Amino acid sequence: MKVGVVYATPARQSWLTIDVPDGSTVKDAIEKSGILRQFPEIDLDAQKVGIYGKATTLDAVVEDGARIEIYRQITADPKTVRRRPREGAAPANGGAEG
Repeated sequence: MKVGVVYATPARQSWLTIDVPDGSTVKDAIEKSGILRQFPEIDLDAQKVGIYGKATTLDAVVEDGARIEIYRQITADPKTVRRRPREGAAPANGGAEG
């Protein structure tokens, strides 16, 4: 059966489609895909995985056509990032000095 293994960084993304035997687990598919060689920073003991955006475990059995996703750890607080001014954006006060 065919499954996809997906991982992305801010600079690069990879989507690999591979054949795995029936009964393969998420971990089996990730290891067979070779994505761990492309992205040596992936730590399956620390990072979460999912199938089509829904969290799952490494020992979950995959189905034909599954998209296995490896999630990166959050490196910045999303609330803080949203509050930062965007590069090149106009000032909130329209540039008027107060």
